[in-house]
Amino acid sequence: MSALEWLAAAALMTGLFWVPYVLERMVALGVLGTMKPVDPEDEAKQALWARRAKRAHYNGVENLAVFATLVLVAFAMGKGEGHGILVASQVYFWARLVHFPAGAFGLTGIRTMAFLVGFGAQVAVALAIFS
Repeated sequence: MSALEWLAAAALMTGLFWVPYVLERMVALGVLGTMKPVDPEDEAKQALWARRAKRAHYNGVENLAVFATLVLVAFAMGKGEGHGILVASQVYFWARLVHFPAGAFGLTGIRTMAFLVGFGAQVAVALAIFS
């Protein structure tokens, strides 16, 4: 797969991270309860893993915005075809795949390491752009 395909896979994966915690919300609050505006009391009724998963999803969206921008800029500048961008895209995908469940299940050491590896992929792309 190309770097852009890895980026698309990361975007799709991040776009699906809402599914587990919304399904749990349906179990905890019912379908109608899930559709009403978020109330802090309702969030407290959700399982801890689901609340963590929601935070991990938000973190994934925030980081994807940075990573995707960097990869697309690298391609726009003609620097995207290099092996480094491909490897960074692969590393980013796998790091974020580890980060989400580690965050959801409270594995803070693994979550932090996965975050740092994903951040390292962002730095690698930025360095390729500015080199």
